[in-house]
Amino acid sequence: LRQAPKVILVGEMRDLETVEIGLSAAETGHLVLTTLHTVDAGQTINRILGMFSTEEETQIRIRLADTVRWIVCQRLLPKEGGGRVAAFEIMGTNLRVKDSILHGESEGKTFYEIIQAGKAFGMITFDDYIVELFRQGLISEETAKAYASNRGIVGRGIDSIKSSMGQATTDIGKLEVDKDYGRATRKF
Repeated sequence: LRQAPKVILVGEMRDLETVEIGLSAAETGHLVLTTLHTVDAGQTINRILGMFSTEEETQIRIRLADTVRWIVCQRLLPKEGGGRVAAFEIMGTNLRVKDSILHGESEGKTFYEIIQAGKAFGMITFDDYIVELFRQGLISEETAKAYASNRGIVGRGIDSIKSSMGQATTDIGKLEVDKDYGRATRKF
């Protein structure tokens, strides 16, 4: 910090000391970019909080809420035809995110739900991104479901795409209405 950098890149936040230094640098106005191995954006916040003791939790929540701007997560999925394609989850900071960092997630206030609601502000969930990769033909249906955070949401998105293209969304066929259902049959 004495060398007055504008941007600080931390390879990976593996321990408490590294997280503390990164937070301190961010609080003094530096742009801090770092990596952390987690499943999604919400887990990133929870992992950082979990590195500190319960006595420090309130203070760390305040510091995180003030300094975090964007969390971008990446998963590499097998691409149709070979290779890999990146799927992203992006969470930006807004009042709802700050409130969830300060007070924790609760019913209707999960990071996943906040990201879904923040689509207009550049946020996207892994599930929505994966559905879009399927729409573009970059990944298979099996890959999409295997890498989904919420298989139900991805399944509905895939069904919607298949339906719009005139493809079958189910293998159930030959369904008929039982017109005699409920009618009493008399045998003499």
